[in-house]
Amino acid sequence: MEPSLELANVTRVQQFVLLGLSTRLGVRDVLFAVFLALYLLTLLENVVIVSLICSHSELRKPMYFFLGNLSCLEMCYVSVTMPTLLLGLWMGPYHISFVACMTQLFFFVSLICTECTLLASMAYDRYVAICRPLHYPLLMRPQVCWGLALSSWLGGLVISAVKTSCIASLSYCGPNVLNQFFCDVSPLLNLSCTHVALTELVDFISAIVIFCGTLLVALASYAAIGTAVLRMPSAAARRKAFSTCASHLVVVGIFYSAALFIYCRPSRIRSMDLNKVLSVIYTVATPLCNPVIYCLRNREVHAALRRTLCGP
Repeated sequence: MEPSLELANVTRVQQFVLLGLSTRLGVRDVLFAVFLALYLLTLLENVVIVSLICSHSELRKPMYFFLGNLSCLEMCYVSVTMPTLLLGLWMGPYHISFVACMTQLFFFVSLICTECTLLASMAYDRYVAICRPLHYPLLMRPQVCWGLALSSWLGGLVISAVKTSCIASLSYCGPNVLNQFFCDVSPLLNLSCTHVALTELVDFISAIVIFCGTLLVALASYAAIGTAVLRMPSAAARRKAFSTCASHLVVVGIFYSAALFIYCRPSRIRSMDLNKVLSVIYTVATPLCNPVIYCLRNREVHAALRRTLCGP
């Protein structure tokens, strides 16, 4: 036992090789242009939303407070994974140090956990606004909103610290090739040369608690909203409410479906090509769509944007 541990420490890898999305040169050039455009568009959308919320007093409401937090998170989120995705498309497979890989993993896990909690908080906010409007000023007072936001961010950091510490403490003796465009949990577990049952269990339980717990809160909130909407006497009001809720549920469904498939499994994932496709969905597609679905379709945001562009 002792010699094997000593050997593992001696041969521990100091860097990983990220294969990226594609190794074909012609395909990489096209994908680089596409993903760079998507990255810049995502940043632009979210910068506009944060600027509007900060500069217009009529948008200083709980709903927009959470939307501002979500936009800040989306900018951080895409900036954690997208640079390595673009580097892989520009250079092909490239090396990333062990420390840089674990740092990226820490921020990625932290932000994805924070996003889950924020989405649940936003769903709860809409539930209170529609189903308990008379109690809305009390239930969603500033102290409650700040508490929900801070617990989302701090909870993500704590969970990520535990998961990243477990994964970083494993021995990696080679090979060191990650079939992914960023440092993710499953590819790293596949490369470990030590027994990872405990680490997999910690990863699985934390994924179940975070993903399934927040998903249940979101689904329960939208189900209650749907029941309340059905009781509305106006057909036009029902259509408007269902249109908004349906678009929200589409984004939540896509994000959680991909994330649950990858992370809420008690064993290491072998189908890494499918893993990469699903990773693109929740690291690129949802940050791009969230501002459009949650904010840019909103009339108050449209009005604020028009006043900013055209003047009062």
